[in-house]
Amino acid sequence: MSAPLEAQPPRVSDQADAQALVADLLATLEALEAVMARESDHVRVGRLREGLAEAERKTTLSAAYLQGLEALKANAIALARFVPEEIETLKATHRRFAGIVEVNQVVLATARTVSESLVKTLVEELSKARTPTVYGRPTHLPSPYGRAGATPGQPLVLSRNL
Repeated sequence: MSAPLEAQPPRVSDQADAQALVADLLATLEALEAVMARESDHVRVGRLREGLAEAERKTTLSAAYLQGLEALKANAIALARFVPEEIETLKATHRRFAGIVEVNQVVLATARTVSESLVKTLVEELSKARTPTVYGRPTHLPSPYGRAGATPGQPLVLSRNL
């Protein structure tokens, strides 16, 4: 058995090919920016379901963008010769995109931290409520299995439909 062949990046042979390659990558980049901006906006205000609704589209656009970058790298010399001004536009757009990615990562990291904090607080409150106290001090009940000091494990149930 042979390994599957990966798709070869398109070869740029004239100015029209170069312009088409750059235009395709710019269109993909702009669509990806829009998806990430919507995701950040939704997650920032707590609408997680709406924010993560376009995850599949984001993944598809990210893959297309990475393939486009590979095609640009493979044709760097031809692009510099045929469309140098469009390469500068692409670089500026890429810098703007890097800022959007950074903001998106901060928003997602914040949402994750808040979620983890909420779950941790919930677990602590549930375990406080289930720990018996004797004269104000937490006390462990004897284990039904004969292990001294063992505490009975309590399941934690979370709803995914928040």
